[in-house]
Amino acid sequence: MNTLPRETIVDLLESRLREDILTGKHPVGGYLPPERELADGYGVTRTSLKHAFGRLLQAGLLETRHGVGTRVRDYARFGGADLLPMLVRHSSDWIEEVFEVRRGVGTLIAERAADRATGRDRDTLADLLDAVRVAADVDAVQLADAEVHRALARATGNRVYVLLTNTLFNAYLPVRSALAGAFTDPAAAHDRLAPLVGAVLAGDREGARAAADAYLTATARIMLEDLA
Repeated sequence: MNTLPRETIVDLLESRLREDILTGKHPVGGYLPPERELADGYGVTRTSLKHAFGRLLQAGLLETRHGVGTRVRDYARFGGADLLPMLVRHSSDWIEEVFEVRRGVGTLIAERAADRATGRDRDTLADLLDAVRVAADVDAVQLADAEVHRALARATGNRVYVLLTNTLFNAYLPVRSALAGAFTDPAAAHDRLAPLVGAVLAGDREGARAAADAYLTATARIMLEDLA
């Protein structure tokens, strides 16, 4: 049996700092207290604090000005979509907004995929749809469903759609256990997704867009009800 990873002091400190930033305890644009004072306040060493700072700098929540200090970055103004996984974990309010974008992007991807999918793309989509039906459990169904949507994005021939799809999945797949209602029955999940894949396989652009809208609306509703 594999042992579960344990949270380190740096993990816990990063989480605490992140929460304090996102809840406004350390306000946007403001400089953090001196490192020694901050380390004492959190009850950690300065070394642990520097490691946590490094992670939050990389995440885009902090910025350091040499000789001046470390301040909270205006992430709402300058941040990118890579912040979404962290923001979703911080507050479930972000999920509904993620799903709104998922629907808009997903319908456009379906339309483009129906136009541009190659024979190889169609074969891959058919195989991945079958994998949803035979998935072993809820988690496997969710992941199999995600692979269908990644394949749809690839079928557009536009790499930006692939990256957008990855970004949206990265935002909510880490909390997928709370959004499992649409995936408890593999056969039902397959049947819900099949009209979308079928329209793409048929090259039916309007049908694919309509099927994607229906699928994304229905699954978002189920998942948001789970969350509530």
